[in-house]
Amino acid sequence: MALEGQDLDWGDAVGDLPRHFVSRGALVEELERRIAGAGARSDAGHGQAPGPIRGGRRQALRLLGTIDPAAYGASRNHLDGAVTGLSPYIRHGVLTLAEVRDAVFRRLGEKGLTGAEAQRQGGKLISELGWRDYWQRLWRRWGDGIWDDREPLKTGHAAAAYTSELPADIREGRTGLACMDAFAADLVGVGWLHNHARMWLAAYVVHWRRVRWQAGARWFLQHLLDGDPASNNLSWQWVASSFGSKPYLFNRANLERFGGSRFCRSCGRAASGCPFEASYETLQARLFPPAATDLARATPTQPWQGSAGGPGGDTPRQPVLWIHGEALGPANPALRKHPGAPALFVFDRELITGGTATTGGRSGDASPLSRKRLVFLYECLLELPVTIRWGDVAEQVVSFARRLGADGVITSQAVDPRFEGVRARIAAALPVQVLAPDPFVPLPDDPESRLDLRRFSRYWGTAEPAVWRLLPRGDGR
Repeated sequence: MALEGQDLDWGDAVGDLPRHFVSRGALVEELERRIAGAGARSDAGHGQAPGPIRGGRRQALRLLGTIDPAAYGASRNHLDGAVTGLSPYIRHGVLTLAEVRDAVFRRLGEKGLTGAEAQRQGGKLISELGWRDYWQRLWRRWGDGIWDDREPLKTGHAAAAYTSELPADIREGRTGLACMDAFAADLVGVGWLHNHARMWLAAYVVHWRRVRWQAGARWFLQHLLDGDPASNNLSWQWVASSFGSKPYLFNRANLERFGGSRFCRSCGRAASGCPFEASYETLQARLFPPAATDLARATPTQPWQGSAGGPGGDTPRQPVLWIHGEALGPANPALRKHPGAPALFVFDRELITGGTATTGGRSGDASPLSRKRLVFLYECLLELPVTIRWGDVAEQVVSFARRLGADGVITSQAVDPRFEGVRARIAAALPVQVLAPDPFVPLPDDPESRLDLRRFSRYWGTAEPAVWRLLPRGDGR
């Protein structure tokens, strides 16, 4: 099937990436040529085949039109439950949290639901959106500190007891445990995992195999289409107990309750030797010293989804727009405020090939992005009126602006702390204006605010009433 991008009013230039492909395979070949010439690390091709999940606004809207808030709330913890599949599109701003929130409200309104009944049927889906907003607020406050243990571990083990490298049998899906190997295969082959599968796999990595959560977090970020450092890392920390009151555990009964018997039927270790076949009390005693905190039983939990430079600055008269990976949809405030202005997205060569701390936690310790993630991003871009380039982001934005005679750059606010460094480099050459996106919930977001982010429950106690005040009234007012 051909992939056709929009024609651009400002035309093409040498170095622009193509926007028309005869097939998805041709798009992959274009990326392969770029990566091969960028000196990518030897593991950059791991999981290189494009996955089944397609990028772009059209697919996102199709999924958005199928959401059922009540069914989601009732079945979301089951692997075959009525989950939305929207997380890759939310992570990259193809859909914003505000757009999904309003879609939930519309669906409730179509059923004639208001007030307490609307909150009862739609509350769980709205709160899951709130989890992503919560993680993003913490990322803005902590920056790269999300790669550090936020609190001491409650496992009874010292940090030095955990290995810093992910074992090859886990990475390659050959542990001999049918469930864990299936999750690893979906991570690498599909680029998406159900929330419960992420928690089970993370708990196995950290508690059964005694691996540092950062190693698992890097692995997830390499492959997940919705790989967002804040949601990813802080969820790993929640499992590990470095950002939570106790370590998260599960047992075989829990896995079979929410995942069915599909794994155990084909597992050679199901009859004997299953490490998860035990009560929680037994697993607690087996995995943690007696001094460790009480166990965390596997119960319905938070989603595993997941801005430097504030709004402001004079508006350029002849701007170009810098589009980044957090805002690849029409709700991008720069695209919305300046329709028709020349716009540019740059595939960040350093980030893609594993040469930046953004996906690895520390310089020189990053994992290159999988082809699935790059193909997904490219497909999203083909539905936007943007020039696509490859290389150093700041250099490419400044070059693009100068080629078109622009007097400044306009972009949208981002959460990734790396954004500020790029913005500052651009601002050394041209004025940069940063526009704020529509918020999920209108609450202050500065460290000096009184919004309590120590735990989600504290945040949600303030945020939930504010979100539901945005629900349209049934009488049309």
